[in-house]
Amino acid sequence: MTAGEIDQTSIKEQLNTLRSKLIVLHKALIDSERVEYEKSFGTLETPQQFLKVLINDPWFAWLQPFSRMVVTIDEMLESKEPIPAEELRAILGRARTLLEVREETDDSRRSYFEALQREPDVILAHAAVMKVVNP
Repeated sequence: MTAGEIDQTSIKEQLNTLRSKLIVLHKALIDSERVEYEKSFGTLETPQQFLKVLINDPWFAWLQPFSRMVVTIDEMLESKEPIPAEELRAILGRARTLLEVREETDDSRRSYFEALQREPDVILAHAAVMKVVNP
């Protein structure tokens, strides 16, 4: 095995770890937001109803960057081309930015802050992702 292959193995392992931790966080955020949504608008009776709301309702729009990051990682992992170390560093940096917590803004970071305040599963998942992006 060459040094390049070892590097690619390490890069792919790091991306897979980041992806798996982001998926857990994403699910915790969706579950938390669903509870809040249903408090405001009533119970969503079927999985199809929920999926439609999740995709189309502005309430959930702030979660889209999390979804896009998982898709980006999937595309990187599926590519036949080697993944440069700079791309790994860039995705880790984007993940750090995505997970910044700010109470005083009115954008997605505010929604993220609120989810962290109300849901222990979100806190735990956030901490797990932060361990990956800030080793």
